[in-house]
Amino acid sequence: MEAFKSLFAKPDPQAQARKCNAMIRSNIRKLDRDIAQVKQVEIKTKNLILAADKRAQRDPTRAKQAQKEVRDFARELVRARKTSARLITSKAQLNSVQMQVNEAFAVRKIEGSIRASVGIMKDVNHLIRLPELSGTMRELSVELMKAGIIEEMVDETLPEDVDLLGEDEEAEGEIEKILGEVLSRKEPSMPAAPVPEPQKPVAEEEEDEEDAEAMMDQMRNRLDALRS
Repeated sequence: MEAFKSLFAKPDPQAQARKCNAMIRSNIRKLDRDIAQVKQVEIKTKNLILAADKRAQRDPTRAKQAQKEVRDFARELVRARKTSARLITSKAQLNSVQMQVNEAFAVRKIEGSIRASVGIMKDVNHLIRLPELSGTMRELSVELMKAGIIEEMVDETLPEDVDLLGEDEEAEGEIEKILGEVLSRKEPSMPAAPVPEPQKPVAEEEEDEEDAEAMMDQMRNRLDALRS
């Protein structure tokens, strides 16, 4: 009998508010972790650019291959920065959703009613398309609909953002900008009177190239994992 009554019981606004806030906070923490992870990728990629450029200067016979690696790493750095910018923007939108949701529940507590919010609907529509948040944002949209904060389920057929579609088609201008930024900072960071490094054996040089390629593959997988 109690179970039957619970099917028709009115939802508790305070419980709904707590549940929605818990889901939003969980997503914000996830975005914080993803942002920190991408920042680490950026730092490692910069170091790889510097290392590959150093190899190109040290061994002219391998300069062509090393310069190719420099550009490949620069392309990965462009991808990482775009991913970071998208995550930071998403976190700002999620914070906005949280404030609007809390405001809607506060109005309900005072006035005894709640009005559907077009602003929340717009932000949720955007966030649900992000691979990092799509699953939990769908759950949140269900709770917001139950509470009356949005009027309908989020449309899952909305087109993807342009930057998501073109993320692997970085312009050459962006790569040149990255190279100018990273390599121009190389000289000031070096000691005033650097001690010449001993020449590495060919086997070690080849091992460095293999390690660099393996590192690039690892970073690509890490960025792809943030989007899956």
